[in-house]
Amino acid sequence: MQAKFNPLQVIINPPGIQFGMPGDTIELYIVVINQGDQSAVIDLYFVFDEVFQNLTGWSTSPRESLALAPGQNSDEVKFEFQISANALPGTYDYTLVVDSPLHYPQNTPVTFPNQIKVLLQEQTAIRINDPTFSIKPNTNPNKPLIFKPSEPLQVEVVVDNRSYLVDRFRLSCPDLDEDWFTINYPATGFEGPGLISDVTALELNPGNQGQIFLRFHPPADTLAGSYSPTIRLYSENSPDLVLLDLVYIQVPTNYHLNIEFNTILGQVSRSLGKYELSITNQGNIVRELILSLKNRDEEELYIYKFDPSEVRLLPNKTAISNLTVKPKPWWRQPWFGAGLVVNFQVDIKDPQNFPLPNTFPQGSLVWKPRPWWQFILLILAILGLLGGIGFIIWRILNPEPLRLENFSANNSQITEGDEVALNWEISQYKQLQKLVVTAKGSQPIEPITYDFSGGIPESLNQANTPLCQVQEKQDLICSNIRTGATTKGDYTFKLQAFYRNGIQMLSPKTQSVEKEIPVKIAEKEIAEIINFQADKRQYIKGQNILLSWAIARPLLLAQTQITGIGDDGTSYGEPINYKFAQGNITDPKLQKLCIQTNQQLQCKNIPLAANRAGNFAFEIKAVSNNGSSKLSSKKTESKIEILPKPFKIISFTINGLQQPNLELNEGTTATLSWRVEGENIQVKLQPFGDVPLIGSRSLPVNLAFPDKITLQVNDISNKQQPQERGFAIRVIPKVVPTPVPSINPVPPSSNPFKAPLP
Repeated sequence: MQAKFNPLQVIINPPGIQFGMPGDTIELYIVVINQGDQSAVIDLYFVFDEVFQNLTGWSTSPRESLALAPGQNSDEVKFEFQISANALPGTYDYTLVVDSPLHYPQNTPVTFPNQIKVLLQEQTAIRINDPTFSIKPNTNPNKPLIFKPSEPLQVEVVVDNRSYLVDRFRLSCPDLDEDWFTINYPATGFEGPGLISDVTALELNPGNQGQIFLRFHPPADTLAGSYSPTIRLYSENSPDLVLLDLVYIQVPTNYHLNIEFNTILGQVSRSLGKYELSITNQGNIVRELILSLKNRDEEELYIYKFDPSEVRLLPNKTAISNLTVKPKPWWRQPWFGAGLVVNFQVDIKDPQNFPLPNTFPQGSLVWKPRPWWQFILLILAILGLLGGIGFIIWRILNPEPLRLENFSANNSQITEGDEVALNWEISQYKQLQKLVVTAKGSQPIEPITYDFSGGIPESLNQANTPLCQVQEKQDLICSNIRTGATTKGDYTFKLQAFYRNGIQMLSPKTQSVEKEIPVKIAEKEIAEIINFQADKRQYIKGQNILLSWAIARPLLLAQTQITGIGDDGTSYGEPINYKFAQGNITDPKLQKLCIQTNQQLQCKNIPLAANRAGNFAFEIKAVSNNGSSKLSSKKTESKIEILPKPFKIISFTINGLQQPNLELNEGTTATLSWRVEGENIQVKLQPFGDVPLIGSRSLPVNLAFPDKITLQVNDISNKQQPQERGFAIRVIPKVVPTPVPSINPVPPSSNPFKAPLP
């Protein structure tokens, strides 16, 4: 099939992959030839991903437009790639696009994929005849190779011998143990019989290219995570040449656990049931597990103990925990039959919420019947009955004292704004005189006293929702007792129960009992600003400042407020507010500028009019929608400079004339007129001093008239070069006529010398 003719020929120099180190500038030259039959406008630009954007710091692609006649070659177009100083080594992809949508829409756009390879700082500078190498597939920190445990991970190292000599090349991975990788050099055919396995280097003729195969096979106990081993190529001809590259490898997480449960003693009469739980970590992360039992019967007729109850497992390690189970209560032990079967199940919890097996081992304990001799207990029971009657009489005379069976909070850790609620259980509550609840902590809380002298107080025994209930006539159980504590901090609540006076015949040793519990009120989460910046540091008044920010937990965001403060302490203007609903900006004009990704709200290029000249520090504040009074704020890393609009001398004339050299006649009047446009400037008319931006002045012309008049304009902030216009003036003195002496005429009659008339 004949190749399709493209009217645009593109020459790229240098061709292929380009090399550079962090902080370097890489140059790319492009020449376009219009081979078509019509003139065309041709656009050059780049397409790249976010990874490449971070590498070069480009927010948008640089563009160039060319206008070429048929058969015309363009001048060499130069593009510069500034590699970030903190760029990580790796290979980064980008695409050059040549497009002419108006004149060659059927043949364009034409794309040219290319790569930039960022070298390690330790690598030797590569000369034109030095060997080079590249890795396929290419990787960078955001595009690692994924390792699969079932198959080795192989990469191809392509070596170019660019010298004029035969050279031998060896490969090494100095960062890895030898059991991590295998290097295979291809056979050249000159090793001889039986020596193929002894190939230890790659031999290349001048100008040839060869491959070395590097296979990664991490050990089974390798932890999950990201790895970036260094690969070094050695040249036999140039042993001092340091050629380095990195391979980025991602080892996925494996959570597999193998659990075995063995019964050692499963039938007991008076001893404890014994079991062994074996857990093997067959994954590649460190596991921390908490062991417990779950009851599988209607009643829980046992107590248990794991030793240890918490285990920490490295990959491919096994932990053994010994379990003892004791049946209870003692009176439930059967007298006859096959025994009582107690069923339970192992329960395993992971504090880090890593995945666990769907099913856990189950076990059972047989509580064998009592031995025959325990019938003797019947006799003892009769004796006990008699003793019980005596005990009842004694108890009537000396009632059982009250006890605080339980004192707890609904939740030992709550969020700011929620209120701490307490629960307690008191046995023999009728001996109670009063209860006092006190608290020590961040928020002062008045002690709360409940008077039981007349029974349960009304505040605890409301008709609609009683907070306290009486069980078995002597047990008082109170739940959800509000304390008023809502402010963040650590608190210690104490409950004191006081006896009634005169209840007991014998005075108790203590007149009150008390218990304490800790409660923590955590601060509310808020929408937090992670990043805030402008697209550049300097603007001219009238332009738009493009602001970008990133905010974590956007669902908690109610609005953002942007303010600015100048060097003189004055405000940039009224605060600018943007309201948000569920993390989305409500202004339809800006909705396309904000997106949510990775639980972050990223807003880019939000316009802010630059309407004041000066240096300003801009700050953004995030207001949360959950009622928290805490604000997250962030300022731009550096101040933003707004330059005034360029000033200009529109006109400067003397008597309507603009010639730099003028002659004025003494005695006339010189009219000076001027007009200047600009802001924050100083206008001087030398030698007369400061004048307004627009004005005129009439001056008499005399011999003291200045020989030079200059209009000077200076930027008060010294951001712009001064401008001036002037006139060189010569005053022409006024001509005074010389006086002629007067002669008196002689009358005709008195003139003796008068000639006669003809």
